[in-house]
Formats: sequence, structure tokens, C-alpha cells
Amino acid sequence: MTHRFSRFDDKIALITGGTSGMGLATARRLLAEGAQVVITGRDKTRLDAAVADLDSGDRVVAVRGDVANLTDLDALTAAIRDRYGRLDVLFANAGVASFQPNGDITEAEFDRLVDINFKGVFFTIQKSLPLLSEHAAIVINASWTVHRGLPWGSLYAATKAAVHNLAHTLAAELGPRGVRVNSVSPGYIATPMFHDAIPVEAQPGVIAQVVAGRFGTSEDVADAVAFLASSEASYVNGQDLIIDGGLVSAIPGPTG
Repeated sequence: MTHRFSRFDDKIALITGGTSGMGLATARRLLAEGAQVVITGRDKTRLDAAVADLDSGDRVVAVRGDVANLTDLDALTAAIRDRYGRLDVLFANAGVASFQPNGDITEAEFDRLVDINFKGVFFTIQKSLPLLSEHAAIVINASWTVHRGLPWGSLYAATKAAVHNLAHTLAAELGPRGVRVNSVSPGYIATPMFHDAIPVEAQPGVIAQVVAGRFGTSEDVADAVAFLASSEASYVNGQDLIIDGGLVSAIPGPTG
């Protein structure tokens, strides 16, 4: 895909969870606009496939690692420092989903989600701080479940609420450095994770809740992330951009 703009010429971007879905689409969008992009993931095979799919030569670098593992994060930031010396854009995207009744959640499942969805985001940002350039931008992937209750989503939504709040507090903390921090809250986005979580037979009922009448795409989210990370959003800070086709704020009317 070719875009008219080159908002990210000579910019260095890190996208965690960049092997599929919203992370991969955002990598593709930033590459199309001139960025050098580093993607991460836990599975080397999927990382290699993502690099091949992006087909951008040495402008995309893949680093295998788990965001919940601080040693891996140290290795990631060291690799970025050694290769580029700085970081201009960070999309803290890596996360996992889990939907089950509150009474069924085990301690192990609690620890797994908190480690990846909250701890992983928190320390990805912390470890990246020394690399952030003047006027760098951080975008955190939150969720529409921060804004509207979802049955069986108490644990998942709580981890997303934590990183949603992190965008506000870090915007205040990092503002004096010129670093902006915002979040996006995607609605029902047709990603592999979404299809794993929602059976095909349940999907018509889900679409019926969305005013736009369709699921979102990873590209819808990538467009929003690119805006928030660009100089066009230089006066947007500590905000959450909901990308949900109206799911949170409007009730679909009758058809026909």
C-alpha cells in the first residue's frame, strides 16, 4: 500500500507483538511512511514470517523476546541502542486475551494476563525511556472494555484499565521531556486473537452491537496509531482514542 505522506522518514519505531494483527498492520503502515521498524514476538517462526510478509529489507528488524521477561526487554533495548541509538515511536501492543467467569479464574491465569498485558507494557516503556528521542511518541494498546462492561472479561478488562491509566500518568510524567503518551482502545477487530476468542456462530450477534455494521480491521487501528505517533498529533497527549465503530457510544437503530 502506498501512502501520500512520509511522516516517519528517518524515524525509528518499536512495535511489540508485531507478528500479526494490529501490530503487523501498524508495522506495515509505518514502513510505508518511511520508518525503520523493530518488531518483537515470542515465536521465531512467526517473526520470520512477518519479516518476509513486510518485505522491507533492512528497514525492518525482528527481535525475539517475551515482554513479560525483563531480561528479554533488556536485550531488546540493547539491540535498538546498538543499531539505531534512539527510539522515536513505541507502540506497546503485545497482549493476550482471556474471557471466562470471574469465579473460574485461577491464580496462574491471573498471573499470566497481568504479566503480559500490564507488566509487559509497563517495563517495555520503562526500559525504552533512555532511548526515547526528543518529541518521541508512545502509543499503548488498551481496549474498548475499559469503557463498557463485558461479561467474562473482568481480568482482561482490568489489565487493560491499568495500561489505559498508564497513558494518563506517563503523559504527565514524560511531558517535560517532550514525550507524548496516548492509548488506543480497539473494539471488535478481526484479528487472529479475535477469531480465537469468539466462535463463528456468535459473530453475527456481535456485529449487531456495532453501529458501523462490521468488524474493525487491523488497518483501522494502524491508521489511528500512525496518527497519534505522528507530528500531526503534537498537541494530543494523555488521551484515549476509541476505534470501535460506535460500539461504546451508540446503539444501532433498526434496519429496513
